[in-house]
Amino acid sequence: MVKKILVVLLIILIVIQFIKPQKNIHAGPQPADISTLYPVPADVDSILVIACKDCHSNNTRYPWYNNFQPAAWYLANHVKDGTRSFNLNEFATYPVARQYDKIEEIKKQIDKGDMPLSSYTLIHRDAILNDAEKNTIIQWSENIRKEMEAKYPKDSLIRKRKPVTPPPAG
Repeated sequence: MVKKILVVLLIILIVIQFIKPQKNIHAGPQPADISTLYPVPADVDSILVIACKDCHSNNTRYPWYNNFQPAAWYLANHVKDGTRSFNLNEFATYPVARQYDKIEEIKKQIDKGDMPLSSYTLIHRDAILNDAEKNTIIQWSENIRKEMEAKYPKDSLIRKRKPVTPPPAG
């Protein structure tokens, strides 16, 4: 009985190898990249490449284990969530208030140590940011926010939230 279960599991494992998720690789120029609006110095870009862009851009560098299921499904979902939340290559398409909010979020996430995710740094040890790298990213994000504050009216930088409707009484 155990042998039959193992054979079925092996067959399932082999079959799922043929069901591959779409990869997040868009080579070439990214016309809506953050760098089209704000300077991204080389030191900042090198940190972003190592610690951020695999999940927050349109060009993920996939590890060897992405060739096997279910790891590829997990990574595809992780990248999809990351790019949906914040995409450095789509930044220029965001409304100004969302841009401002996302730049502030970079600072907060780095300050709290929430980014890069521990599930990412577990495998990608080089993505663990030291204090100097954290300060570089934080300073860069603060400079962008200051530039936005000088360029746009204050009320345009505030993200309009949909009002929360309380549930009907009764």
